[in-house]
Amino acid sequence: MTDSNVFQLSQPGTLCDPLTEVLRSGARALLAQAVAAEVAGFLESHADKLTDDGRQRLVRHGHLPEREIMTGIGPVAVRAPRIRDRVGTGEERIAFSSAILPPYARRSKSLEVLIPILYLKGISTGGFEEALAALLGKDAGGLSASTIARLRDVWADEHARWLKRDLSVKRYVYFWADGIHVQARLEDDAQCLLVIIGATPEGNKELVGLTDGVRENAQSWKGLLLDLKRRGLVIGPELAIADGALGFWQAIEEVWPKTPRSALLGAQDSQRAQ
Repeated sequence: MTDSNVFQLSQPGTLCDPLTEVLRSGARALLAQAVAAEVAGFLESHADKLTDDGRQRLVRHGHLPEREIMTGIGPVAVRAPRIRDRVGTGEERIAFSSAILPPYARRSKSLEVLIPILYLKGISTGGFEEALAALLGKDAGGLSASTIARLRDVWADEHARWLKRDLSVKRYVYFWADGIHVQARLEDDAQCLLVIIGATPEGNKELVGLTDGVRENAQSWKGLLLDLKRRGLVIGPELAIADGALGFWQAIEEVWPKTPRSALLGAQDSQRAQ
């Protein structure tokens, strides 16, 4: 307990909820991967250009100073790579200019349409090309098929490793669970993303589980919880926090019956639970 009645207020424009921090961290990694793939494609397209002594004419040359790009989830820090031309000077110099990170860009374009396009098109070469075009603008260049394919392979490998990661050494004090209902619905049943964020004993917040489900029902939540348990998370959290969706409570009762629960029930949650 404390005798102070002074509380620190959030500063305007700041976001501190765990899910937003996870998304922002993912956006930073995604942007870095996209630019790295773009640079790799650029160097590959000029691989036949050599110096007089047989070395590659174009090489990587560090990074530009870090800057922030304003996105729909707040500022994301990025560092654009440099490419060095060992031979050319003046107008003959081959320069690299990122289509994803234009030199003076400070904010993303048409970010709001990115997630619906990804949902409708799926993760494919053509789908990601359209999604990145929506993010950068229809006139953005440099989105070659090889760049998209390289990105797709990186994302697929990372996602596969994340889904199989060992959780046997993990312990979580809290679980925050929620279902994010998407606007685009192609199926008869309402689809949503089931998200679980955990807090470790050290106070770190981590994305523990993420999958698609149907109407936040018990079967969908149970499948996600059982997958976590199968990969080593035998001991459940000390407290589970969620809204009024009854499916999650039924699922955690079956998987970790000793875990205490705390419901955050608002007006919309009450209507959804009925």
